[in-house]
Amino acid sequence: MTALRDCTDPATWWPHVDEATKALAVGGLVVLPTDTVYGIAADAFKPEAVQALLEAKGRGRDMPPPVLIGDVRTMDGLADNIPDAVRELVTQHWPGPLTIILQAQRSLQWDLGETRGTVALRMPDHELTLAVLRRTGPLAVSSANTSGSPAATTAAEAASMLGGSVRVYLDGGTSPGGVASTIVDATGPELRIVREGGLSAEDLGIGAAPQAAPDAPEETVEEPSKPVRKPRTRKPRAAVVGDGPVVQDSPVVEDVPVVVDAVVVEDAVEPAAVRPGEPVEAPSKPVRKPRTRTPKAAVGKDSPPVEAAVAVEDAAEPAAVQPVEEPSKPVRKPRTRTPKPVLQETPDAPAEPPAETPEP
Repeated sequence: MTALRDCTDPATWWPHVDEATKALAVGGLVVLPTDTVYGIAADAFKPEAVQALLEAKGRGRDMPPPVLIGDVRTMDGLADNIPDAVRELVTQHWPGPLTIILQAQRSLQWDLGETRGTVALRMPDHELTLAVLRRTGPLAVSSANTSGSPAATTAAEAASMLGGSVRVYLDGGTSPGGVASTIVDATGPELRIVREGGLSAEDLGIGAAPQAAPDAPEETVEEPSKPVRKPRTRKPRAAVVGDGPVVQDSPVVEDVPVVVDAVVVEDAVEPAAVRPGEPVEAPSKPVRKPRTRTPKAAVGKDSPPVEAAVAVEDAAEPAAVQPVEEPSKPVRKPRTRTPKPVLQETPDAPAEPPAETPEP
């Protein structure tokens, strides 16, 4: 088991402080007491040491450790844009169980993990730890326990969890606080308590972090139903049978659901009797009687007979077309042409010689 260095007497702890300082300088880990719980420390400017700290606790880089400082003035060298309200708080409560999250100085050459440009600073109220910090400078310090286990309040408890991953255990007795520090986020427009610990919201004069109310179920507002329109019944027209195919209007189906503005009407309701004073719907158009055409006689000698259109009374099933007899053609009397006489040219007859008159 790793030996614990007895640091309960300030008169005899200096050799142990020197040993811890040398271990931290070469990237080792040290367990030391604070005013809250025991912490595991590493040089904040040695990335390999910070990584060893996270591995000893079983944490990832998404949970960077806070940084402990030995003097209030060190805060200005590590943080930027420090609000006046924060300066008032640290003046009242440092050293003490108060951790402040601030914007980190961009010029710092360190790697604490995924800090997103921030740093959590605290000045502990414990003389042994402050003595180490004044020799080493800022230290990355997290609670001396494995992730998910209770924080250690003695060096022996820390050693039982961390074992040989730590070079030096400074045993300062039971930690006086026993409760973790209160964490305040000062990176936003207003100070916000992230975790309440050794100091309450009343002690700090800051409103407690509002607890998120359970999500209220979304109210479902039903739209008012639209009035159901009465379906209009269309009467079929008589089909006309001619030389082409029979064209009929679609028959009316009585029990087919009628869709009106996204409302399905299963059975159309018969209109009620009209009462006096109520508006009267326009009467349905009268059904026209089919007109019967008189067939015209086919014209032409060799043309096929043309059947006239026959009206059909029932539109649902067209009646068979009765053959129409072709009307007899009137017998025309043949016209007798009288042949014109043909005029033929006849040769001129020779003139008869004049009769000779006998001389006297």
